[in-house]
Amino acid sequence: MLSYILRRAGLFLLALAVTTLVVFAVLRILPGDVAQTIGGIRATPEQLEQIRSAYGLDRPLAVQYLSWVSGLARGDLGDSLLTGSPIAGEVLQKLEVTLPLTLLAVALSVAAGLPLGIWAGLHAGRADGQAIGFLSQAAAAVPVLWAGLLLVGLLGRGVGLVDALPTQGFPREGWARPGAALESLVLPALTIAIVEGAAIVRFTRSAVLEALPSDYLRTAAAKGMTRTRALLRFGLPNVSLSILSVIALQAASMITGAIVVETLFDLPGVGSMLVADVASRDLVKVQSEVLLLVSLVLVVGLLVDVAHRLIDPRLRRRGARA
Repeated sequence: MLSYILRRAGLFLLALAVTTLVVFAVLRILPGDVAQTIGGIRATPEQLEQIRSAYGLDRPLAVQYLSWVSGLARGDLGDSLLTGSPIAGEVLQKLEVTLPLTLLAVALSVAAGLPLGIWAGLHAGRADGQAIGFLSQAAAAVPVLWAGLLLVGLLGRGVGLVDALPTQGFPREGWARPGAALESLVLPALTIAIVEGAAIVRFTRSAVLEALPSDYLRTAAAKGMTRTRALLRFGLPNVSLSILSVIALQAASMITGAIVVETLFDLPGVGSMLVADVASRDLVKVQSEVLLLVSLVLVVGLLVDVAHRLIDPRLRRRGARA
């Protein structure tokens, strides 16, 4: 097991290294001049050259890349080109919004998606099971932005049919006011959870329908167990790895989906910061933020792979023989 974890960690680091190269290259292809953004439209050519020299923008791209990567290896994300402030401190502050938002969205989507998917699978021939299946398909097709606007019109405080939840901003005091902070994340998290949780409903329903005609469930039913009890005791454990993979994929999607949601609900998270920094061409800051988001997705994949090995002994035996 240890050797497998070490191999997966090595692949994780390799993927991270490739990501740094791709992110750096793509951002340099984008149109626009960073020096012009810093100096303003009235900056003279001499002033632009001074800005490029001061920020190292006139150095060869390979030197700029190695300088950035060496800083990452030391845990230094660099300084913003526009403000000069350390990027790491600002990113950590923004993660206080983005991470709780993503975790709340994952919790809501799993808490609703799993039971609804099981119910829809067990009652696939009934009206309620078919209704859940239809609604999950419809919800999965809804863009996150549109889902957010619908929820604002339904539950938004001061603008919705039900005056229930705030629609804009985050408390200035942050998590020093936990009630207000959590309340401001509920509507954005619901927006993500409705769209991403629909995929969990659909897959869980399919997994249940696949497990119901299996021999081991028929044997359990022959011994007097109800279909629901047999499914929960024997069926779901057999498909748990697949369901876990789908949940992990949706969690990774929620991390990137937070960019749209934070902008819509005016939340001061990593996503809204990334949008603003792309517009201002703060390249060093943007590449560090994109790398952080990709790293979170890669970490989710690594944790799921390790969890598969811990849950299923067959995978451990197969790995040992290999």
